[in-house]
Amino acid sequence: MTYKQVISDDELEDMLHKYCRDFTALARIGRFDPITGRDEEIDQVILILLQKGRKNAALLAPAGVGKTALVVGLAQTVVKDAVPEYLKNARVIELDLASMAAGTSSPAEFQGRFIPICKGIAERYHDPKYPKFVLFIDEMHTIMPTCAGSSYKGLSEVLKPYMTVGDLHIIGATTLDEFREYVALDPAMDRRFQRVNLNVPNADETLNIMKALRPGYEKHHGITIPDDELARIVRLTEEHLRRRYQPDKSIITMDAACAYHVKNFGRGTTLDRKSIYYMMSKECGVHPDALE
Repeated sequence: MTYKQVISDDELEDMLHKYCRDFTALARIGRFDPITGRDEEIDQVILILLQKGRKNAALLAPAGVGKTALVVGLAQTVVKDAVPEYLKNARVIELDLASMAAGTSSPAEFQGRFIPICKGIAERYHDPKYPKFVLFIDEMHTIMPTCAGSSYKGLSEVLKPYMTVGDLHIIGATTLDEFREYVALDPAMDRRFQRVNLNVPNADETLNIMKALRPGYEKHHGITIPDDELARIVRLTEEHLRRRYQPDKSIITMDAACAYHVKNFGRGTTLDRKSIYYMMSKECGVHPDALE
């Protein structure tokens, strides 16, 4: 069977290069740290993508919990060839709406960049020569018409026709409150997405995530990060950064403490508690001695 294409392969690849990030390509060359602790949610997303009808997922969680990391984990799962046949060699693509909007002077000009990408991917959906595309839209509430002040508002209306006929796979990410305030108010969009709620990792789960990430940070900073210092970071962020969420607040603190330690003691050393206390004091406004 012949599939008619308006957007050529070269045109589509050029647009993807300009306005998107190919998570699977980046995962294939090892650009991401390992994603741990989200196996259940990744399996849930895979199950949604395999369906014929509502095959779009909405990842719902507070900022810093790991919505984008879950999508990276999905890309890593594809690269490891640990997905069903339908998703073999799939391409997980993040739409970079900021890059797409840069230099445009009107919504029509912006949509003139957005629509050809949707069209090009949709044209290939039924062609077995092409792998499946999975489009990731972070802050998905910003594409809704009611999101005042967003440069991307109204893009949901562009997506609807493709979603109605089932020619696109979309993973969106936002907070539960923003989903309720913007997306759920549009019944046509709400019913096209299945919700995937991400729980905030507890201290033990966060520590396991930190241990999985540790090799990448040790390599980057050239220092050793002991288990007890990882545990110290998680404990301190749990106690003193209550308005922020795990694992993001612990990862940021670990990175900053490593940077401070290297600046003062050089590479080839071991991260110590004083560097951690110093950076925590900067984050929470408490004197380092009070953190002992």
